[in-house]
Amino acid sequence: MREVGYGHLGCIGEGYPYIVPMHYYLKDSQIYIFTTVGMKTQYMDANPKVCLQIEEVHDLVHSRSVVVNGRAERLTEQQDIDRVMQFVKTQNPTLSPAINRTWIDAWGRSEVIAIYRVHKSEISGRTTDGVSSR
Repeated sequence: MREVGYGHLGCIGEGYPYIVPMHYYLKDSQIYIFTTVGMKTQYMDANPKVCLQIEEVHDLVHSRSVVVNGRAERLTEQQDIDRVMQFVKTQNPTLSPAINRTWIDAWGRSEVIAIYRVHKSEISGRTTDGVSSR
């Protein structure tokens, strides 16, 4: 998980799974998701059960993956937000312009930032050689 930094976030909305590609950030064994307000945040706020799937594929015979099931908690305390934002900026400097302001997307919608902590309830992993870990 420390080496990849991106995966697919699954959440449930209106009775259906919703899966989106997502960067994640690990700090002190905690998983954080930095995103903008939209469909995924609406779904996670309504039903915080989430799944984060991470994979590293080198070729057909060399790959590994991790699945994290847990509960997404939206950070609301400013000191928590500031602490995670500082960490996100150091891990992904290209986000700095987006972090420092609210912007308008191509459709004229305001983009508002949201940060979630994923509380892990189960982690499993697999490699192409059949070794699994829990």
